[in-house]
Amino acid sequence: MRITGMSDLSIADVARVDLDRVDLFDSELYVSGDPHLVWAAMRARAPLHRQVLPDGRAFWSVTRYQDACRVLGNHREFTSEQGSLLSQLGHGDAAAGKMLVATDPPRHTELRMPLRRLFSGHAISMSEKRIRQAVRSALRPARETEVWDVAQQVAMLPMAVAGALMGIPEQDWSDLVRWTAMATAPEDSEYLVASSGATLAIAHHELFEYFSREVRVRVGTEGDDVIRHLMRMPVGDSTLTRDEVVVNCYSVLLGANATTPHTIAGTVLALMENGDQFRVAYKDPAIVPTLVEEGLRWTSAASSFLRHAVDTIELGGGQVEPGDAVAVWVGSANRDESVFADPYCFDANRADNRHIAFGFGPHYCLGASVARLTLRIFFEEFIQLIKEIEPAGPPRHLKSNFVAGLTHLPVRTLIRTDATKPRDWPGR
Repeated sequence: MRITGMSDLSIADVARVDLDRVDLFDSELYVSGDPHLVWAAMRARAPLHRQVLPDGRAFWSVTRYQDACRVLGNHREFTSEQGSLLSQLGHGDAAAGKMLVATDPPRHTELRMPLRRLFSGHAISMSEKRIRQAVRSALRPARETEVWDVAQQVAMLPMAVAGALMGIPEQDWSDLVRWTAMATAPEDSEYLVASSGATLAIAHHELFEYFSREVRVRVGTEGDDVIRHLMRMPVGDSTLTRDEVVVNCYSVLLGANATTPHTIAGTVLALMENGDQFRVAYKDPAIVPTLVEEGLRWTSAASSFLRHAVDTIELGGGQVEPGDAVAVWVGSANRDESVFADPYCFDANRADNRHIAFGFGPHYCLGASVARLTLRIFFEEFIQLIKEIEPAGPPRHLKSNFVAGLTHLPVRTLIRTDATKPRDWPGR
């Protein structure tokens, strides 16, 4: 995802955008183009914008913060049960009513409430040591060489928590990370197998088969991991079917792996592009929590969500009809000039930061606390270790209209002279 700075965005640039030729569906835009420039033009001139694809499928886009919150937050007006990703446009969702992200209240609440305790409070605090060890392992190349790839090193980081919470053997982590990447960005050359359709089909087959096997072997066994919890938790008047367990395992894993690594890499890129902000954090590590929130706003790794109108609704100065698809561009909402002061300025000390990087309303990210903890620990360790950082090559942006991220971020770093090897550093 292009991360545009204020110096790159002008009123003249915005005015020149031809909204009749805009293609937000095309994943190539997020690799070689600048969606932030397009979104700025939409917020100014077409806050409710309709795009028709060559095959006749159509969707509306909302780009302003208040409209985004309304669409994401009001399930009575906008349903999640006809597909929540732009890639599902016109195809629906086979997991509708079964998977947490593809349900509306009250069914959504029945699924969500029993899972909340696994992703908050004591369960998360128990993960802190595991996360810190994983972060230190990811940062090891900085101690061993000057040039390394941040995006590649942090790709496995969420599995340190998700793998443990789900009771998944560590030897399976790399396969699961690759399959989830294939599922979220099937057009990206890093993950492409023959075609995007084949890539997506392979990813779904492997992930569903994997969790089907895990469910089978755990039947009748004891344990408090997420998979067993899904198998036995009460939902309404019954428990989940095996298919429902499998699709929700897929949803949990996708949520863990799809965004956090990209938020880390994108924030590191922002710190390189805004050297003054890196120096601020270097001198005052106490600002890490606000740095994390600004990194979440700036990167908006979960870039878009899809909803469908339930009724005729006035929105963004226009009108959508029942069944119309509405894409919410989170990355645009988080740069809305009416909500964020100097939105194209990366400010590690930003005080008023009401970003919606974790969504809004009933579908607010279940793993937000885990993600924030992981991000906080990463940047605590990063700032304690790294004295200087600069690009060692061009970043490579993910080809996806769903996840805004980086597949490669080569950097050159110099570590602090007072950085010592942690006592619990994984040995060689």
